[in-house]
Amino acid sequence: MAIKVLVVDDSSFFRRRVSEIINADPRLTVIGNATNGKEACEMVKHLQPDVITMDIEMPVMDGITAVREIMRIAPTPILMFSSLTQAGAKSTLDALDAGALDFLPKKFEDIARNRDDAVDLLQKRVAELAGKRFYLRRNSSLASSIKSASTPFVRHTPAITAKVMATPNTTVTSTAGRALTGSAMAGSAMTPSMPFHFRASGKKYQLLAIGTSTGGPVALQKILTQLPANFPHPIVLIQHMPVTFTAAFAARLNNLCRIEVKEAQDGDILRAGVAYLAQGGQQMMVDGRNVGARLRIIDGGDRMNYKPCVDVTFGSAAKVFNDRVLSIVLTGMGADGREGARMLKANGSTVWAQDEESCVVYGMPQAVAKAGISSHDLPLDRIAECILIELGLS
Repeated sequence: MAIKVLVVDDSSFFRRRVSEIINADPRLTVIGNATNGKEACEMVKHLQPDVITMDIEMPVMDGITAVREIMRIAPTPILMFSSLTQAGAKSTLDALDAGALDFLPKKFEDIARNRDDAVDLLQKRVAELAGKRFYLRRNSSLASSIKSASTPFVRHTPAITAKVMATPNTTVTSTAGRALTGSAMAGSAMTPSMPFHFRASGKKYQLLAIGTSTGGPVALQKILTQLPANFPHPIVLIQHMPVTFTAAFAARLNNLCRIEVKEAQDGDILRAGVAYLAQGGQQMMVDGRNVGARLRIIDGGDRMNYKPCVDVTFGSAAKVFNDRVLSIVLTGMGADGREGARMLKANGSTVWAQDEESCVVYGMPQAVAKAGISSHDLPLDRIAECILIELGLS
């Protein structure tokens, strides 16, 4: 059965263009068109689409309001179309906070180098997101939970039990419903009664490195808002994102987190308790020695598929920090991060991957897990807790 898609945009030209592309894929079929968010909300009720493509700026009801309402009445995977401007970046991040799962530039020339690649990417994104329809509906509190994640860290401090505050090499057993509340429960199919076991390795670290793509903005927000201000190591973040988005995303995270979050700049010296978000369109490399290491921001390169690229940053971190990196590969399409994670593991560092059930797209983590590189495959709502345990902070 074909994947049912609802196309929402106030431009008749863009609705027709997107519909033609979607209908050209035998896996997909457009079952309706809406000209504004209010129409979309009404159509969702009786058409029950598997995926929605959504514009942001529309009359009557804008896309962000529509996303929030759809997540309330009938949670459905939503792909946003965004302009690559600073205002577009803020609106897109607001839409992701409201519950949208992914976004693409509205101008097709901004999606890929040629039209065929852009068409292929749009079709793949829609097909990938379709599998999350029943997942979202099974977790109907997602929208309100994501909204809660926009509040400061203090509201989401994990209630670590006595067993969780164990010493390294001790098996930790806790209950999902007791350990984390609010936004931390979103994005996982775990029930409150499901036991969770984690054994701290006792390793010593000097860097936390996290790579992600589709679904990453919300995933990073969930993790970073739970880290304390006195986090003992620098953090490097690689999120596949356009150049105009990363500054706005870093600023948003900085406002929500106790740690400092900034867009990485060339020459930045890595400091404890600071998270450095790789610039869109560029590559971020770790350089120097582990004490006093700094960042190099270099041209993204036409031959690189991803700018920034997780493999590039992970690989450079492996050379500088050897076995002292705790690295995590989160939700995302493709396999970026696998080879960088392989280098980290070969040098003795630790690699974790997000588990399938809590991923928006189980591509990047699956590539790491299937290659036998990750030592733990963790649900998103427990990753921050496991970081604190692994580093001996809990």
